[in-house]
Amino acid sequence: MDILTRQRGGLALTGAGAGLALWALDLAAVRGAWPDRVQFGLAALLFTYFAALLAMAGPVTLRRAAVLAGPVAVVVAGLLSLAALRYETVTAFQMTGLPFVAAFAVGFLPLPFLIAQGAGGGWRDYPVLFTESWRMVVRAVAAWIFAGLVWGVVWLSDALLGIVGLGFIEALMEAGPLAAMLTGAALGLGSAVVIETAETAAPDLILRLLRMLALPVLAVTVLFLVALPLRGMSALPAGLSSAGILLAIAVAGVVLVSALVDRSDDEAVAGLWMGRVAQALAAVLPLPVALAVWALTERVGQHGWTPGRVFVAVVALAAAGYALLYLLAVLRGAGWRGRIRRANLVMAGVLVALSALWLTPLLDAEAISARSQLARYEDGRTEAAALDVAALGQWGRAGTAAIARLEELAAEPGHEGLARRLAGAAAGEAPAMGEAAEALLAELREVMPLQPEGATATRDMLLAAIPAVEVQTWIDACTTPLPGGDRPGCVFVVADLWTDRPGEEAVVLLREPSGFVRYEGLGLGDGGVERRSVAPVSGLLPDRAAGEQLIAALQDAPPAVTPAPLNMLKAGGGILLLP
Repeated sequence: MDILTRQRGGLALTGAGAGLALWALDLAAVRGAWPDRVQFGLAALLFTYFAALLAMAGPVTLRRAAVLAGPVAVVVAGLLSLAALRYETVTAFQMTGLPFVAAFAVGFLPLPFLIAQGAGGGWRDYPVLFTESWRMVVRAVAAWIFAGLVWGVVWLSDALLGIVGLGFIEALMEAGPLAAMLTGAALGLGSAVVIETAETAAPDLILRLLRMLALPVLAVTVLFLVALPLRGMSALPAGLSSAGILLAIAVAGVVLVSALVDRSDDEAVAGLWMGRVAQALAAVLPLPVALAVWALTERVGQHGWTPGRVFVAVVALAAAGYALLYLLAVLRGAGWRGRIRRANLVMAGVLVALSALWLTPLLDAEAISARSQLARYEDGRTEAAALDVAALGQWGRAGTAAIARLEELAAEPGHEGLARRLAGAAAGEAPAMGEAAEALLAELREVMPLQPEGATATRDMLLAAIPAVEVQTWIDACTTPLPGGDRPGCVFVVADLWTDRPGEEAVVLLREPSGFVRYEGLGLGDGGVERRSVAPVSGLLPDRAAGEQLIAALQDAPPAVTPAPLNMLKAGGGILLLP
């Protein structure tokens, strides 16, 4: 048996073994073999172990990868199990996403260092670290694509054989661990084939494509920074979304600068022009990071901490580290490429440390957020009506403790509003809108035509469910007049469109800057306001010129409402034959 066959067989069997182990663990959980927390810890251990093993196999032998993956899996499983203690149940913890992002960073980022250590050049060998990091990404993507293709062939084969009554997919899905083993084997085999083509599957193509984006990203960033002081700082919408956009630009800049300097000076981007682009991009990074910190600070000052804002703050801290180190590397002149590579080594360690801290009590985002919201109420910065008690209830033990403290305060004189808010939260009422959101809705109500004109109560009730960010886009559509006149580019039409439900519904028409007409449907369901698609009974919805004419016509008079000439087959959730 040649070495390629052995490698393919070994990785395929490893993947199949991973599928079998995870299936057996799931079966044990169904049968209640052990407590939920033990089940969760074992699942995290097995998943991380096999993922790390398959990621490292190839650059190192399968046996060595099996040894190196063990400590990584233990650390990740331990940290996740520790973080899960913040919640009463594992199920509640699994509904959160951010701890798993941190766990991925703790589990993935050290792997290139482990590979480099075994390659002979030491764990700080940047060319090996750079190359193997990108190759791991390529292997993972290719393996999952291959696994998807395998299942595609399985489904097509089943469909073909099903024509003659020989379908097998149902039996395969019910035959114990076979489906999980097939997926694992496909991932292992796909990884093995990519490893065999290490040279042709090198990340050079991806890096070349990324380099082409450097100049456009630099131009957009500079344009933004030039326009900002001319428009004033108030032109930047303060809030978490602004911080997220700015940090995304910063992260893109870090990736692109790293791609431009590559693994060594010999492989770095050639030519003075692109070298200057890399330097300029590295030099401007502190500015969007600083603006992101400012936007986040404004948001926290207005509304306090939440787990999401704590996460953005951690990302901003890491981005600031990259930005400052890159700026210093460029300012020091010759040898800046080497200093950027050393900065990447330092920041990789910082990212692992921050991710690990996120999963420990030292950086408990839920506790930080719960304390912040409680303190804001106690010192008067947040009114009782604006307290988001439902959000507190989703922040684990810390949120529960904060609610308990609020209940104690509600029993004291002078906190009657808090008592009403807690009672309303128990009944499912949403917190009162902030002043900024209410101001936006007031502006929208003023500029959006309503038909019939007296349906203000239904309109206001339905509009309350539209996020503030989207409300602004509706205002923009309404304040942009229709071509050839001064009519608003929108209309809100109220009618009884769902005859099997109480109350009225609405159809909203919005002319977008591109000229296309956007249709929105709103109605009351069992869980509150529901957004539904708007569809024509026949043909296509009016668009562009026809849509503009329809908006104008609806602004002039409310349309008649008639039953649709359709019957429905009461089967399969309802089947309609559209004319």
